[in-house]
Amino acid sequence: MSTVVFKKTEGLTDKTTHYCPGCTHGIIHRLVAESLEELGVLGDTIGVAPVGCAVLAYKYFKCDMHQAAHGRAPAVATGIKRARPENVVFTYQGDGDLASIGAAEIVHAAARGEKITTIFINNAIYGMTGGQMAPTTLIGQKAATAPLGRDPKLAGYPIKVSEMLATLEGAKFVERVSVDTPINVRKAKKAIKRAFEIQLSGEGFGIVEVLSTCPTNWGMSAIEALEWLRKNMMPKYPLGNLRDDNKGDN
Repeated sequence: MSTVVFKKTEGLTDKTTHYCPGCTHGIIHRLVAESLEELGVLGDTIGVAPVGCAVLAYKYFKCDMHQAAHGRAPAVATGIKRARPENVVFTYQGDGDLASIGAAEIVHAAARGEKITTIFINNAIYGMTGGQMAPTTLIGQKAATAPLGRDPKLAGYPIKVSEMLATLEGAKFVERVSVDTPINVRKAKKAIKRAFEIQLSGEGFGIVEVLSTCPTNWGMSAIEALEWLRKNMMPKYPLGNLRDDNKGDN
């Protein structure tokens, strides 16, 4: 009798993803899907796909999905959750979508304590549109619109989204994770699942920021991109929990 030691989560479809080699969106998709499956809420979940590299997320998650205009996923998710409070609602957004055109939506969704969950992918660049500078692009980091590197005198400083949202009373769970190593993947899974549990308990808004790589637009190999993330992104965006109002309940 054989023993199953690994299997594909029921939370994902069989559709082959379109992501570039070395991109970690696929890992994060699996963690979200596994969490929903383990919590037994796949059939009650509605996800909101962004505009960006994950624009086709509705093809990959095996739950109801909605497509939002660029940056408006939190607003769309708010409407869905208020109309259908019995459902689990999440947004899956990149840094260009969430931290730029969608900055107002995410701030006010958190401030209102909307009972939704946001999975925020931070790769410090606009991926789908060709590698332009994002609100999270590091000082000195090169991008299509900053060929000499980001200059704070011209473009300001990177926005630490999680730190900002953690100051809002409506935000009940805020954590930054990474998926660059097996250990960090497991920690990311725990945080994502916890964020969904916060929603299920009706406490308020939850967000998990995931540091991710973009080998294509960074102009690096997959291995080089992971090393660059550890050396450059993690010092600027340190991993860890920034807010968990009910951590004593774990």
